[in-house]
This record gives sequence, structure tokens and C-alpha cells, in this order.
Amino acid sequence: MEAMGWGRYPKTTADLIQPADSQALQKFISSQKKSASCIGRGSGRSYGDSALSEQLVSSRFLDSFLELDEQKKTLRCGAGVKLGDILKVCIPRRLFLPVLPGTKAVSVGGAIAADVHGKNHHLDGSFSNYVKSISLVLASGELVTCSAQENAELFRATCGGMGLTGVIVEANLSLVSIPSSYISQRSLVANNLAECFEHIEDNASSKYSVAWLDCLATGENLGRSVLYLGEHAPSKSRKTDTLYRERSGLGVPFSTPSFLLNKTTMSLFNASYFKLQKRKKSSATLDCDSYFFPLDSISNWNRLYGSNGFLQYQFVIPSDSALEGITTVLEKVSEKGKGSFLTVLKKFGEANENLLSFPKAGYTLTLDFKNEPALFSLLDELDQIVLAHDGRLYLAKDARMSEEVFKASYPNWESFMAIKNKYDPSNRFASLQSNRLGLTQ
Repeated sequence: MEAMGWGRYPKTTADLIQPADSQALQKFISSQKKSASCIGRGSGRSYGDSALSEQLVSSRFLDSFLELDEQKKTLRCGAGVKLGDILKVCIPRRLFLPVLPGTKAVSVGGAIAADVHGKNHHLDGSFSNYVKSISLVLASGELVTCSAQENAELFRATCGGMGLTGVIVEANLSLVSIPSSYISQRSLVANNLAECFEHIEDNASSKYSVAWLDCLATGENLGRSVLYLGEHAPSKSRKTDTLYRERSGLGVPFSTPSFLLNKTTMSLFNASYFKLQKRKKSSATLDCDSYFFPLDSISNWNRLYGSNGFLQYQFVIPSDSALEGITTVLEKVSEKGKGSFLTVLKKFGEANENLLSFPKAGYTLTLDFKNEPALFSLLDELDQIVLAHDGRLYLAKDARMSEEVFKASYPNWESFMAIKNKYDPSNRFASLQSNRLGLTQ
């Protein structure tokens, strides 16, 4: 079958394995030739090639809800369960996932493997901070349990390890209480990047914080943006307080012609969006889907970038040089005319102990770029800007980072390799990404 990530680049041919349960998965892993590589695959929402390999081990049928303890606020479920399905079950019980990425279509296994983050990392950290334990099938076929207390080194390598230590089959998660299913949103307009940083710092106590940027604005308007702050709305003692509203919207039935995405159209869109947000009310109450997953209401939105797909470029730079570094990146992007509709800025809190987790204290910027030949030289230039400011790129979004850039920016890669080689000396688990980055082969 043809396989690709959400960015639709790169594309490869792979065999899809869909084990019915953990026993079938163990049998498959232990019976395969050591020369055959495979990688776990959830919902296919990583953007690049981190879930592409000769064989893709799907968690499609590992999607059972096993135990929900409302008193202890814990959920045990299969790795194939999607975050949106958890919300459907938990929100009516006034329970919630502590960390949510930008889409609810991500599987639990994928969320752990990528150690996803959300709009509240500055206060609450990453998804794995709330993973109590996981069950993992190793390269030997053995099923093991690991957590921060049991098989701790394997746990720290698996959370954020992009599936390279084994296939996650089950997880035990911590939940949090919420007063209602709504988010009270407040928006602040910033006329440039420095002003946006000031708004974020002044509102660092807000539960959720994310800014949209006009990446093609220049001069005194460079980095003009809208910051969206959010808090869980209080209960109004209504039946609808815990109603989960799943948004439905339009879909993109086919890939749009890529020539429609150019500097002119993107500049017009960004300028219009900024002006529209300036006119809107600064306060609103939204259902959680509208606040956390605005793009999920447009099915197959990745087709908007054309048949060649797109590359999402996300990096983090430490706080002390974030303004300078991100300014330089935006200047370079604007100069090259490779604008992005979706440019998002967030603040990160401290890093966790996981060896390959992406977040660390600082600011992270995310941009989407149409895939075209001239893009790759620009991204190489951006890599050097990020490295010069002690930053790094997100593995779950990456489709082309070099081994040199990776190893220069992830200081714990050698410690990860020691654990990887201990549990998987034959590189049974490998992806196109891990081969490219020098972690396997």
C-alpha cells in the first residue's frame, strides 16, 4: 500500500500489519526476520516520515476502553484509542485529558510516542507527564510494563521516542476534573512580535495560551498576531454544561491546484484574518472542539496544499534568545516569500526527563509550507538559525532534518541509543526518519 504522513510528504510503499490484539502482535514481532524493520502506526497524524517503514504495525484494533476510575481519575485503554473518543467518554463525567495537541484524531500510542504538547505546556508540561504506565511489545516479542518507577529507563526512552523502542499496546492515563465542557476565551491583538511576547509573558498564568502570527508581515508589523487565552468556563448548572459538542464542517474532496498558494494569496489571507480578528469581540465562550481543534472541522484539510503535500516546520528556542531567533526566522521567511497560513506561537515550560522529547523552556513557532523544490534550501537556512540559538526541531513534524542537525540539537541522543541497542540491538523497530537521522540502519 502507499503510505504517507499527514503532510503527504514523503510517500512510500509499505506492508500494513493489523494485529487483532496484543497476543497477535507479539506473535508477529517475534516471528519476523531480524532484517525486516517495522514501526508502530496509529492514526497517521505525524506529519513526516516518523511512522513510515517497510512494515507498518497498526493499532487500529487495539482500541478498547479497559477501565475508567472516576474516583481516582484514571483511564486504562488501548493504544489505538483516539483522544477525541476519550473526550466523548470523559467530558460528560466532568473529566478531561490534561494535555491536548491540535487535533483530537491522534491515537493514545501516537501521543505518547511523540510526547505531544498543547496550549498549556508552560504550566502543565507534555502528555507523558500524565502517563502512569504503558504496556510495550519489545523486539523480542516480550510484553513489558514500564513507568517512571518500573523499567524507568525504557519508559523515558519510549515517551517521545517515536516508536523506536517497541509498539505501545496499552496505557494508563491520569485525568483532571473540569467544571464544564466550555472554554472562556480572551483574545489580545499584538501589532508586532515584541508586543506579542509581552502579552504572553503578562498572561503567563493563563491556563491555555496560543498566538496566531501573520508570518508575511514586514517592517514595524513583523510578527503581528492575535493571542488567544483560555480557561475552563465555570458551570452554570445546566444540562449542557457537560455536553460534548462534536463540530461538523466542510471537507476538502480533492487536492487543490498548488499554484493557488503563493505569496500574494497568503499575504491577502493573513492580512484579512488579522483585520477581522481586530474587529471581533475580545471575549467569547467556546465549546472545547472550537478552542482546541479548529482545523478538525475541515476534514482532509491537508489537501489544500496540493498533491505534493506540505511540510510543517516546528522549532523551539530558549527564552533568552527566542525573540531574536524567531524575528530572524520570520524575516527570512518573508524575504523568500514562502508564507504560511497557519503560523502558531506558544510558550513552553521546563523540559521533562524523556530523552527525545521536544519541548524545553522557551518559545515554539510552527509554520506550514507548500512542498516545492525551492523550499528545502530555505529550511536548511532556518535550521542554522535555530541551531545558532540553541533550539531544536520537533520530530513528529519533521520530514527532512539532517543527521547533523538532529544530533547537534538533541543532547540525549546517545543515551537514547544505548537503551535502544539494549532492547532492540537488531533495529527491528526503524522508520524512514530514524534511518535518516542516524538512529537506525
